Amino acid sequence: MPTATVTTPSRASSFTAFAATIPGRILIGLAATLFVAAAAHAAFPLPFTPVPFTLQPLAVLLVGLALGPVDGFLVMLAYLAEGACGLPVFTPSVLGGGVPQLLGPTGGFLMSYPIVAFLAGGITSRLRRIAPVFVAALVACTVAVILLFAFGAGWFYQLTHLPLRTILTDTVFPYLPGEAVKILAAAGIFSTLSRRSRI
Repeated sequence: MPTATVTTPSRASSFTAFAATIPGRILIGLAATLFVAAAAHAAFPLPFTPVPFTLQPLAVLLVGLALGPVDGFLVMLAYLAEGACGLPVFTPSVLGGGVPQLLGPTGGFLMSYPIVAFLAGGITSRLRRIAPVFVAALVACTVAVILLFAFGAGWFYQLTHLPLRTILTDTVFPYLPGEAVKILAAAGIFSTLSRRSRI
């Protein structure tokens, strides 16, 4: 007489099923905002500009890549809402956080985060159909970071009306080598996780 075999769901499949539920998405979104907040506190001030070097862009790119365009966009909106309410999720600043920091010199960078996450996730999901995951993520993150700098520099100009060369020196040029490393790291991490978990 044949015996029936009982299959038990693996931990990975159980987590995937939970992540697809509304409570699961909320918890993952909350964890993602905490991840970005932790990256924001890994900050290195530069003496010639109010814009510090932080790990935030790397975290935002990873959120967009991991959660996809829609969830990444919504999570970053939630992150900005947390900061606007006064929670200590932004990079420590003399402005003290909250709405003043959101509207301060680095406000353009902060307000671009939902779109940065959307572009990173959306472009990657389209390009990975025709290109390796690493290449797709690399292109997507590059486009997203270009937009990040455009928002950040544009906002800084509206606040200060400094000459273009000064704007670029204060908000773009010093950060390019670091951002290149972050783009490569985000693409590499995502492609590695994709191969292991097939996301």
